Formats: sequence, C-alpha cells, structure tokens
Amino acid sequence: MLEIIILGRGGQGAQTAGNQLAKALFAKGYYVQTFSTYGGARRGTPVTSSLRADTSPIRQRCNITSATAMLCFDDSLLDQDFLKLGADNALVVINSARSANELPGLGNRRVIPVDGKGIARRNNMGKVVNSALLGAFVAVLDTPDIETMCSVIEETAPAKKQENVAACREAFDLVTAGAEEVLA
Repeated sequence: MLEIIILGRGGQGAQTAGNQLAKALFAKGYYVQTFSTYGGARRGTPVTSSLRADTSPIRQRCNITSATAMLCFDDSLLDQDFLKLGADNALVVINSARSANELPGLGNRRVIPVDGKGIARRNNMGKVVNSALLGAFVAVLDTPDIETMCSVIEETAPAKKQENVAACREAFDLVTAGAEEVLA
C-alpha cells in the first residue's frame, strides 16, 4: 500500500494537491482513501493531506504513521514532528531551492528538493506551487503517469489551467532528467 502525507501551509494548495493526486490514482485503477488535517482555520497555518492507494480495497481507517512518500510544500516546515510520520526510507519531495545536503535532519530518507517556486514563476503561476510539486512527485513515485496527472490538473484547476499543466510537466521533466543522479 502506498501511504502519502502532504504538508503545506493554508493557502498553498496542499489540500488541492492531495485531492488531485487521489483522483489521478483512482483514474489508474487504485483504491484510494484521502483525508485532511487542518491547523488553525486561516492562511499560513500548517495543513496536511493524507492518502492511501492500493490495488486492493483499503480497510484501514487510522492516521498514517509510517508514510512511504511525503511531499512538503515549504522547507521551513521540515521538522521532526513531520518527519517522524514517514518511514525511515521514505521518499521526501520538498519545495526548496536548497540541495538535499543542505536540508536538516532527513536521515536515510530519499530526498528530492524541487524549486517549485521557480517553476511556478516561470509558468505564470506566481506563488502557487502545487502543480509543479505534483509533477515532481509523480516522476519519482512512477505512478500515476504524467498524462493522467496533467489531465486531472486541467480538469480540476480553478484557474490558469494551461499554466498549471505546464508547471506540472516542467517539474516532471526536470526530475526525470536528473533521476539517475537524484535517486542514487
């Protein structure tokens, strides 16, 4: 079973990204379970989106405590409370312009930093990084495929549909091009 935790700040699109990823996985034939946790009910407070995906029906109804993959929308949110929710060898995609070596306390986790802000700006998305981060995330997860992810983003993005798709594809291409180096 694939267990994923997405961490962001209110207003960054972490909830939207979780829902879009769940929809794309469902479109590929997975059984999906998704749920969210909100901090304070205002912009800027930490929020998480959690999801499970499996080829069999999912019977678990508890919080995820050992995620196989994690997506962090802001490297300032990296702390031990978040990281302890992931397995020791969890895949962690982080929105950061810093290298993996510059990010603290990640242990044995496979870390893929992605400059989501830079990708968003290049694609006329301002500070909205969720589509770029989803592109990077599916590149390293290897599921769902990029075409399905882009189709879901185009269908569900509230605005700037083509810009969202372009940001997703750019991040996917950047991570895929460096995959041998990133995952070594």
